[in-house]
Amino acid sequence: MILTCSIIDDEPLAVDLLETYTNKTPFLDLKTSYNSAIDALSDLNSAPVDLLFLDIQMPELNGMEFARMISENTRIIFTTAFQQYALDSYKVNALDYLLKPISYPDFLMSAQKALQWYEMVNQSKGANRTEKKELETIFVKANRKLIQIELEKILYIEGLKDYVKIYIEGQSTPIVSLMSMKTVEEMLPESRFIRIHRSFIVQPEKIKEIDRNRIVYGKEYIPISENYKERFVEFLSRHSLLLDKSSS
Repeated sequence: MILTCSIIDDEPLAVDLLETYTNKTPFLDLKTSYNSAIDALSDLNSAPVDLLFLDIQMPELNGMEFARMISENTRIIFTTAFQQYALDSYKVNALDYLLKPISYPDFLMSAQKALQWYEMVNQSKGANRTEKKELETIFVKANRKLIQIELEKILYIEGLKDYVKIYIEGQSTPIVSLMSMKTVEEMLPESRFIRIHRSFIVQPEKIKEIDRNRIVYGKEYIPISENYKERFVEFLSRHSLLLDKSSS
């Protein structure tokens, strides 16, 4: 799979470095580079790319503001010299951020994360049209590494501000990753996972007990909020035969 991409950075040397990195990454197809977010705005809205390497601190229009003005179909990897912007980048649903000075291994890891995200989205879309084999694993970034997780082992996912905690069957501690719940929800196949609360996504197959609108995982109780309850009940009745539709 080839991803089209663009670069926006007001520092020419930073643009040159990112161009070098993209040109030697086989699955990236660099379309345009810009030193001004203003100059890039109309181009990227009329001809969106798959992936945008976007500097945060720029004059006239900063990267955070720019990210809210372009197509939702363009995924963003922020580049910044200031670590305090890292958390803010996930508020606009960025895939990742790179801290300057950027090494090629770090660049490649972020680019691969974008590639895997697009491959998973395409697999999910394809599964709705054909009888292709369902996605079995996902990759998440934790401790500056990409960790492969088997979907069948995920119990539930908890969102905490800009982080998510992924609870795995048989593991005492969750995997913690800096990403939004929306990003996680888009990665997971709808046929296997469902959101039951603003802060929780569960895998119904792993549910062993439900106690008064709470899902029980050992000593942990996961609330089912009113906003998601109806959809959750419908999901269970369609997929797990745990509920009798006539009794609801």
